[in-house]
Amino acid sequence: MAADAILELQNVHASYGNIKALKGISLKVFPGEVVSIIGANGAGKSTTLMAICGIVPVQEGEILYNGESILKTAAEKLPIMGLCQVPEGRRIFPRLSVRENLILGAFYRKDHTVIEDDMERVFSLFPMLKERFSQQGGTLSGGEQQMLAIGRALMSRPKLLLLDEPSLGLAPMIVQKIFDIIRDVNKAEGMTILLVEQNANLALQASSRGYVLETGSVTMEDDARSLLDNQEIRKAYLGE
Repeated sequence: MAADAILELQNVHASYGNIKALKGISLKVFPGEVVSIIGANGAGKSTTLMAICGIVPVQEGEILYNGESILKTAAEKLPIMGLCQVPEGRRIFPRLSVRENLILGAFYRKDHTVIEDDMERVFSLFPMLKERFSQQGGTLSGGEQQMLAIGRALMSRPKLLLLDEPSLGLAPMIVQKIFDIIRDVNKAEGMTILLVEQNANLALQASSRGYVLETGSVTMEDDARSLLDNQEIRKAYLGE
């Protein structure tokens, strides 16, 4: 494991009005890892990602990316720095074509000569998107929209990819495909991934380490295999 974390949260607190959503979250993600955050609905998983991206204000604590604070960095500047999020609910542009959605993922890039090559790379990962490259995003199925959202993020060439509930509302076969791609991108390209996921079993199987959140606090952290074998975790999150 690398000595320096690419991402580190130190005692992060965040609230929605009077409701405390994060109560001192601390975690680290090292280069080349897939790290999962699991927990029940309302545990603070998505809020953690939104705090990292500057969408939810941090009231206390620190967030470091490559050793530098990003608390005062505008959310739209983060993709330029190599930090990109695939939000819950996909959030594609429904009236734009698949191709146009992907091109927007490369909006900040200056190396225009290789953008088409990267688009072909996305199509190799998600052949369905190539078949529908001129089709409006809003006419795609839920699974295809999730693939498009991930593909759009990959077009930015991220160093750290944040995935928020990629399996939400999708058929099991599509979910398996999404997680196969997560593993492939991590192993083939060494891309670092922080994954928030309701399907704890799949998330931990795809991860090297994991954190368990309960009501805004980290209650457990360990390597993914140990969490999968933990009887308390199996009972609470794996339905056993």
